[in-house]
Amino acid sequence: MQESTRGDLSTRSTPRFRSGYVSIVGRPNVGKSTLLNSILGEKVAAVTPKPQTTRNRIIGVKTTPEAQVVFIDTPGIHRPRERLGEFMVKEALESIKEVDIVILMVEPRPPGREELSIIETLKGSSGKDKRVFLLINKIDTVKKSLLLPVINGYAALYPFDEIIPVSALRGDGLDIVLGKITEYLPEGPKYYPDDIYTDQLERFMVAEIIREKIMRLTEEEIPYSVAVEVVGWEEKEGVIVISANIYVEKESQKGIIIGRRGAMLKAVGTASRKEIEDLLNTRVYLELWVKVKEDWRRKAGALRELGYR
Repeated sequence: MQESTRGDLSTRSTPRFRSGYVSIVGRPNVGKSTLLNSILGEKVAAVTPKPQTTRNRIIGVKTTPEAQVVFIDTPGIHRPRERLGEFMVKEALESIKEVDIVILMVEPRPPGREELSIIETLKGSSGKDKRVFLLINKIDTVKKSLLLPVINGYAALYPFDEIIPVSALRGDGLDIVLGKITEYLPEGPKYYPDDIYTDQLERFMVAEIIREKIMRLTEEEIPYSVAVEVVGWEEKEGVIVISANIYVEKESQKGIIIGRRGAMLKAVGTASRKEIEDLLNTRVYLELWVKVKEDWRRKAGALRELGYR
């Protein structure tokens, strides 16, 4: 009996490599992008204190000796007021159908309208092979005694495969999350080389860096009225010259982005250039132009031109 338990080294099975796709969904500003960046140890998604920072699906790849996890960071699910919002919500909900594991990320409070809507979507799309995790984020902001009622409330709404309290900002619980994901993923091949942590093009990441800086430096409606398009990219000896258009919806917004004597635009450019140089590992000369594209968030043609397809 003892011999059969130990087994022979020549016949002992080797753990199979696992791989698959994991979608991160939730309401705006719940910490989805922070979670992705923390797990990867790399910044691939823009992060600001403002809701609806993420507008597109962002792919992040985590490769370990046991598994390769392809994360999909999605826009926050909210009640849209214009075509851009409709695009964002559709991106998030569509991702639920395409993955092996869905992570519903929430804050440590009772479920609201957005969470209930997502759970109803999960009930309609979860097959027998799809796993659903609940991640309760920002646990560092509440007393532990308040977590149990939140956990019980969600557990009564849906049969989650795992419920894990985390702090994406501090990294608490993320090893547990990655371990459980690896445990549930099916056996499969690597989809990306080991050194790849995102499939986003450099131009897209540069545009996102610029847009993030604008969101951080401006107030009120301005951040949500801004789109960024990289229109020029020339590699010269020792430097990359990048030109980007910053689009706003009104002439008055253009003045705010430029600022008094160009101060705001200069601040955006300085902060962006530093991060872009870190991303590209080379010197960068950054040219920014502010242009008006009236009501672009409400026009299907304008959204397509700016990459929201």
